[in-house]
Amino acid sequence: MEVLLLSPNGIQAVFFDLDGTLRHNLPSGGEVFANYAAQLGLHIRDEDRLRAARWEHFYWASSIDLKEDLEKYREENGGFWRNYSHRQLVALGASAPQAQQLASNVSAYMEESYQPQSIVPDDVRRLLPALQNAGYKLAVISNRDKPYQQEIETLGLAPYFAFSLAGGEINSFKPEPEIFIHACERAEVTPSQAVYVGDNYFADVAGSRRAGLQPVLYDPRGIFPEADCPVIASFDQLLSFLETL
Repeated sequence: MEVLLLSPNGIQAVFFDLDGTLRHNLPSGGEVFANYAAQLGLHIRDEDRLRAARWEHFYWASSIDLKEDLEKYREENGGFWRNYSHRQLVALGASAPQAQQLASNVSAYMEESYQPQSIVPDDVRRLLPALQNAGYKLAVISNRDKPYQQEIETLGLAPYFAFSLAGGEINSFKPEPEIFIHACERAEVTPSQAVYVGDNYFADVAGSRRAGLQPVLYDPRGIFPEADCPVIASFDQLLSFLETL
């Protein structure tokens, strides 16, 4: 394979989000959740699904709502996920009474029946060796609580990455800038020399930009049509984009 030159603009490192970016659940939890809610009688349009997906991204981006819910339900068995189901149903367009009626049922269904397959898309497997051959430093940054290097190895991605970093390891979670700065220091690059690629505008784009990195949003579903940063729908687009920086 031809060895490419690094970006003429000085980019030396490319960091990635893990869940929803490099690794996907098939089918997605949001898809299964919405389909079951529809079976229970909730009328759901395509725009409702996109709105709910956008809400999921906001909620899991270390939002105030998430932090308050974790604190409120930390000692109530199942309470967090019933409450989460209620929130998600409202995001899908359910009325407050509908959400109250359906939340326990949908939450129980997800707990008992949702068993997705963990996959790495083919375009990711094409991209990573190309980036490695081009000389970029590669790493994974995730908001997970615990290290996940074992999973990176199981997915067959370990040969491409210098390291993986979980927010819980350093008590900093996206969109906080510290987690990105820590990764840059570990990779021995400045923030301006690094690109961060992720699927969550609220966590990945906002956080990496605050830290001084160049954000790239991976958004194949068009959840963030107003994104004010470079957007890719396929990882086949990323290498060409890096060559223009």
